[in-house]
Amino acid sequence: MMSSLLREEMQRVLFRPAKQRLVEFIEIEEPSHGRHFLCVSVAKNKVVQLCIVRCQVLEPPIKSGSKRSHTKRSSIQDCYSRMETWSLQDLTLVDGRDPDVDDPCFLLHFDKVRTVTAISCSAKYTIVRALVVLSDRHCQRSLNLRNFDWTYIKPTSFYSNRGDCVVLSQICFYAFNLMCLSMCPVPLDA
Repeated sequence: MMSSLLREEMQRVLFRPAKQRLVEFIEIEEPSHGRHFLCVSVAKNKVVQLCIVRCQVLEPPIKSGSKRSHTKRSSIQDCYSRMETWSLQDLTLVDGRDPDVDDPCFLLHFDKVRTVTAISCSAKYTIVRALVVLSDRHCQRSLNLRNFDWTYIKPTSFYSNRGDCVVLSQICFYAFNLMCLSMCPVPLDA
């Protein structure tokens, strides 16, 4: 629920005025104050952009002598600003660093390498899946990926591309099969 409200707010404040559509975003960790997001958007001319968005909470100054009481939410407003922007066309490599470790950090290779730390490994794979689809669709090229577990990037033909729900259902399916196999009686030959 919270992510859909964030999506709507960022779309309204940042992307719609720039005639862009916010396709995907994840929360990331950054050293500077405020919440930060890695966002992927598509413009009317089909140019795909990645950007780091910072959300700061601003409290307007309290007017002296004001007799109106404000609710906490009405006196606070979120301020969204783009900190860095790149074109997907300029992205030469996405490096997941180590596919065998639950590591939310990954590297985006543009002219310079940008380290990104997602809030979770699931978020990292969510944004990479979106980048793969958008690169195929709008850049007419496969995105160069390194050090990712491909079963989480490109689902098999049996499963459709529905993101994390597919991954969870695959894990549950495998666990159920293992449980069934472990309960099967093993014939003992005398």
